[in-house]
Amino acid sequence: MATQPETESPLATELVELIRAAPKVLLHDHLDGGMRPATVIELAREQGYARLPTEDPDELAKWFTRGADRRNLELYLETFAHTVGVTQTKDGLMRAAAEAAEDLAADGVVYAEVRFAPEQHLQMGLTMDEVVEAVLEGFRIGTKNRPIVIGTLCTAMRTAARSLEIAELAIRHRDDGVVGFDIAGAEAGYPPSRHLDAFQLCMRENFHITIHAGEAFGLPSIAEALNYCGAERLGHGVRIVDDITIDEEGRAQLGRLAAWVRDRRIPLEMCPTSNVNTGAASSIEEHPIGLLRRLRYRVTVNTDNRLMSDVSLSDEFIKLTHAFGYGLDDMEWLTINGMKSAFWPFEQRLRIINEQIKPGYASLRTAEL
Repeated sequence: MATQPETESPLATELVELIRAAPKVLLHDHLDGGMRPATVIELAREQGYARLPTEDPDELAKWFTRGADRRNLELYLETFAHTVGVTQTKDGLMRAAAEAAEDLAADGVVYAEVRFAPEQHLQMGLTMDEVVEAVLEGFRIGTKNRPIVIGTLCTAMRTAARSLEIAELAIRHRDDGVVGFDIAGAEAGYPPSRHLDAFQLCMRENFHITIHAGEAFGLPSIAEALNYCGAERLGHGVRIVDDITIDEEGRAQLGRLAAWVRDRRIPLEMCPTSNVNTGAASSIEEHPIGLLRRLRYRVTVNTDNRLMSDVSLSDEFIKLTHAFGYGLDDMEWLTINGMKSAFWPFEQRLRIINEQIKPGYASLRTAEL
């Protein structure tokens, strides 16, 4: 994962250690975007997958990052062909999920929602139910005896036509750990309203919805996700700043949609490094999260794709600390935002906030003194 410059001062190094030790919450993380390079190589060998560009783990990791960091969402998504290609078996899916849980727990994540698209893992004969069951079993294995809870999101590809089938699938497994439904993929030209029947089913079944919106396309995508499709959270949502203007005195003027999103406390699943990779933001320093945090939107911090963007959740917070001067208070606020916005049951969310997050930050402040 991303490393810090060797020129960091002792104080900065101490802050980095505090960030890595802090309890964290992750709402937007793709299973096929967070695999270990060595695992991709081993699964490719086991399954006879011969299309990897290299079998050296370090070189493969660099290849993924170079391929993803091209300032274009469609190009970013091209790199997933290999991670999807090697997760077409039960064992491959279970291993990917178990290792994701291990890696997140090692990074101090106490709650995560990890998403994946079942329709992309059918090339070797698995049914979609078998795909979901394999992933859920992997998470059960990976979370055992670790201080982390993982909920699963089933994602439909917005460029395909199986969203209703995926929504039905997600609802079938809601009591086994699937906590919500999502759509993802190329955003421009594929509005969320194309999948209205899937979202209406989720609403009728009182099932949670998050939608990738406002990443590679602007306000109309966000408006449709919220007003037509019932999204409770926005995946990315960075383009909400298109409806915010700053006057000559530095005061923010919110348009109707931007004001409504803030008033309703709609969570924004922001992924700073990925947003720079895809061109949704020009740099971390200019990422809209700085403005939106200042305006007190329901901002959350996420990784999106840990392998492709060479990032952990700790890395994201370290970058935000360097860019915006965030301290532990900001980090706790953002983390509690994430836990409040999770699709896990309310009482268990409160338990994680009160028994893990708040005590964890209180302990770190004592250590900081």
